[in-house]
Amino acid sequence: MNRDIEERSRAYIQEHPVESKASALKVQQRIAHSELNAGHTNITHTLHIPKYFSQRDRKKFQDIVSTMMPVFYKTIDAYRQDPEVRALFPFDERLQELILLEATSAYPIPVSRVDIFYNEETGDFKFCEFNTDGTSAMNENRRLTEFLEDNNVFQALQPAVDQEELIDPLIDALLEVWHSASRKLFDTDRTPSVVITDFLDKAYLSELKQICLRMNERGIPAEVTDIRDLVYEDGRLKSAKTGTVYDLVYRRAVTKDIMEGYDSVTPFLDAMRNEAMVMAGPLSTQVIHHKAINMALLDPILQKYFTEEEQTFLNEHLPKTYRLTKERAEEVLKTDKDRWILKPEDSYAARGVFCGQDLHQNQWEREVQNCADRHYLVQEYVEPYQSPNVDLLVSDAFVPYTNMTGLYVYNGDFAGVYSRLSDGRVVSTQYNEKAIPTLFVKEDAAS
Repeated sequence: MNRDIEERSRAYIQEHPVESKASALKVQQRIAHSELNAGHTNITHTLHIPKYFSQRDRKKFQDIVSTMMPVFYKTIDAYRQDPEVRALFPFDERLQELILLEATSAYPIPVSRVDIFYNEETGDFKFCEFNTDGTSAMNENRRLTEFLEDNNVFQALQPAVDQEELIDPLIDALLEVWHSASRKLFDTDRTPSVVITDFLDKAYLSELKQICLRMNERGIPAEVTDIRDLVYEDGRLKSAKTGTVYDLVYRRAVTKDIMEGYDSVTPFLDAMRNEAMVMAGPLSTQVIHHKAINMALLDPILQKYFTEEEQTFLNEHLPKTYRLTKERAEEVLKTDKDRWILKPEDSYAARGVFCGQDLHQNQWEREVQNCADRHYLVQEYVEPYQSPNVDLLVSDAFVPYTNMTGLYVYNGDFAGVYSRLSDGRVVSTQYNEKAIPTLFVKEDAAS
C-alpha cells in the first residue's frame, strides 16, 4: 500500500504541476521562517513526497532494535570488564577512565539512532553507523510532519497514516533515566532540574531550545547551557551564569568534542566522577558510537560474548570494515574503487567521507593515500536503496534518491524513523542531503 500511495503521489504532482510547485514553495517558506532555518546555508531542505512505510516495516525496525540493543549493552559491559576488548578501541587513557566510571542510571544508551541501508522492496538491510552520541533531528522530523498541512499532494490524497511524535517520548525517556537513579543518588523522586548541554557554537541549538521549551511546558525546570559554563560546587553541578543546580544532565555534546576541549570542561568531568548528577548519556556511549565498533563486533575477542544468533545477525548485516593503514591502502588500490568508501574513525554528520563511486580513479588514489594512517577506515560500499522523488524548487523531474533510514531508540525501545535522502551516493550535508517526514500506513488502509 505504501508503494501505491507513492505512485499516486507522483501521478498527482504530474497532473497538477503549478499547484504542486506553489505548494512546495509554501512548505519551504514555512521551513525558512521556523527554527529549521539556523541561518547562512544551515537550513533544512525537503522533497515533495513523504516517506511511507508499512506496518510490516515498523515490525522489522522493532526487531532490528530489539536484536541490536542487547549486543550494544553486552559490548559496553565487555569493554568494562575485559582488557582485550578495550584493546579493540583506540581510546586514550583519559577517555578510558571516563568510560569506566560507574553508570549512574539503568540506561547505558538512553538516546540513539541506528542508521541503516534499508531495501524497502525486500526488507533486507545493512548497518551504516550507530549514533549513540549527540543524536539529533527529532524536532526536524516533528516540524516536517507538521508542514504536511501545506503539502497539496498529502492533503489531496489524505492517506490513513500514523504520524510519529519524537519530542514528548524523548522527554519521557529522560525522566525514566532520572527515576532509575534519583533514589540512589539523591534519595528523592521529585521532578528534576534539567540541563541540556553541548558546545553551543557547534550545537543544533534551535532543537535544544525546542526540547527545553517543551520540558518547561510540561512543568519540568530545564535550561540549555554551554558545557563550558557548568561549575562543580558544594558537591553539585551548577550553571556558572544562573546558579541553577542541576539534577539531570541530557548530554548532547559528543565525546569527540569533549575530549578535544578536555581542559575547558573540567567542572563537568569532575561532577561526573563524583556522581553529582544523573547522566542521560554517559561517556560509555562512545564505545558504540566510534566507528571502530564495526570491526570490533566481528572480532572473535568480542564475539564470544554474543549468542550464536547475535553473531549470525552481525555477520549478515555489518559491512566489512578495516583500518586504513598504509599496508591496507596498497591492497585497496589494487581493487575496484567502486567497492569501497572511506570514513574518519570518529566523526559525525558524514564529514570527510569519500565514496569510490563518486571519484575518478586519480582522485580516489589521492584520497586513499592521503587518508592512510590518519585515523581513517575503509569500508565495504553498500549499494543503497533508491526511490524516485522530486525537488520542485529546482526541477519538475523525478530523479532517483539514495535513502538512509535512521531508527530512533529511546532507552532500548524503537521510537521512530528519520528519513534522509540524497541525489548522490552518500547521504550527508556535503552530498545535498534532504529530510522528509516519515509516515506509517495504517493496517486497515493497507488491507
